[in-house]
Amino acid sequence: MDSIGYIGVFLLIALENIFPPIPSEVILAFGGFMTTYTRLQPFFVILCATAGALSGAIVLYFFGRLLGLNRIEKFTGKYGKFIRLKPADITKACAWYQKRENKAVFLCRMVPVLRSLISIPAGIAKMNFVSFLLLTALGSLIWNTALVFAGVLLGDNWLKITEFFGAYQIVVLVVLGLAAAALIIFLTVRSKKKSRKAKEAAVAEEKADKV
Repeated sequence: MDSIGYIGVFLLIALENIFPPIPSEVILAFGGFMTTYTRLQPFFVILCATAGALSGAIVLYFFGRLLGLNRIEKFTGKYGKFIRLKPADITKACAWYQKRENKAVFLCRMVPVLRSLISIPAGIAKMNFVSFLLLTALGSLIWNTALVFAGVLLGDNWLKITEFFGAYQIVVLVVLGLAAAALIIFLTVRSKKKSRKAKEAAVAEEKADKV
């Protein structure tokens, strides 16, 4: 970022979206801090970061759309360790998308870990591409603006942003784990109810035939 400026911001954020373990809060906060002592301007840092986020999200969207859930889970199980990504991360992202659908794409752009992964279930579900782009751009713009200006305001103390987001990420992951568990329980109960109703209907039909 220090050597190639705006292009560095674009490339780092694009990579952060494709490889989730790279922390965007560090990149963006540092970018904001850099505007206080270099020629970089906050507006253009935010613009390049949003363009980078959109580029990375598009890659993951088509990754999900072309491969589908089963292939992605197998791929993650086999190669995920190289990018610190687990099949459970994909499952959580899918649970969020199934529960909120289009809203999840917007909201998850402001949630650590899920902010990039949410593009995969959107692709798997073949979400309308224009809607995906608009919601991703808007969510990313809000996230990027907040973090860049946090870096501007904190100045030399910009690294403190990582302490806040470290705690924030733990809370988010716990909530996501509980939400995923609740969704699994709900789907299991609903499946059992449907199965029971189908059996009752079959028994009733059999009795009617005998009559």
